[in-house]
Amino acid sequence: MVESIARVRHIRVTPQKARRVINLVRGKQAQEALAILKFAPQAASEPVYKLVASAMANARVKADSTNTYLDEQDLYVSSIFVDEGTTLKRFQPRAQGRAFAIRKRTSHITVVLATPDVAEAATTSKKAAK
Repeated sequence: MVESIARVRHIRVTPQKARRVINLVRGKQAQEALAILKFAPQAASEPVYKLVASAMANARVKADSTNTYLDEQDLYVSSIFVDEGTTLKRFQPRAQGRAFAIRKRTSHITVVLATPDVAEAATTSKKAAK
């Protein structure tokens, strides 16, 4: 019955490398996702770990504000995706007066955690709309 969203924008990880990490945790329980991210060797796993932990905290706060019971074991990653952010463009000097373009890419990562009953309600409402 609780759904929480957490976003991080302009993070200095390329979207391609971040997608490798988020594919590890898509659809998993939130606690299991944190355990996977904690031991993943990729550099992008640290910011994604912090983001999932932040989404769990957001769910806790949201449940407290609406006076609903939340068992953190029930939370799962219902949606997680990476969008491409702005690209920082730099130039490095090369031989014979040439310039070499360096593109430092950034990402926007979004995590949505939900409890199973929210997912059921969303799917039933989509079916009813059809």
